[in-house]
Amino acid sequence: MTIDDDPVTAGPNWLTDSEQRAWQAYRRMFLLLNAQLARELSRDSGLSEPDYDVLSTLGDSQGHRRRISELADRMLWSRSRLSHHLARMERRGLVRKEGSADDGRGAVVVLTGEGLRTLRAAAPRHVESVRRHFIDLLTPEEVDAFARIGERVVGGLTD
Repeated sequence: MTIDDDPVTAGPNWLTDSEQRAWQAYRRMFLLLNAQLARELSRDSGLSEPDYDVLSTLGDSQGHRRRISELADRMLWSRSRLSHHLARMERRGLVRKEGSADDGRGAVVVLTGEGLRTLRAAAPRHVESVRRHFIDLLTPEEVDAFARIGERVVGGLTD
């Protein structure tokens, strides 16, 4: 008896060979690419991926600051996990926490001068790594298609 013959598992709309190939290629690419980029980021700058995500998000934010709750939502982290990570980054002088000027209840994380210098030093090599291991392997049309596909999937997951 094969999986297709089993009445318990016969109901799903199984992936076609082409769909299975696409799914497996995505999964393998995701794992290998993330691992490679993380290794190079750590080697080149001493930053972890979460460190870089926090720094780059703050670097792109108005005033280099963002509410902790917004940052946690963007990173798909619990506020507790993010608070612990921010505490470690704060001890390294990369960020600082402040009370919110808008309401006394919320907290804001701010990129420090050291954090901005660290980001500016890390970003060029990280972008080179992203180019070498991803962008430059694709045609411009494939980059556009990948962006559209990613945006569609993200939209479906966030609606």
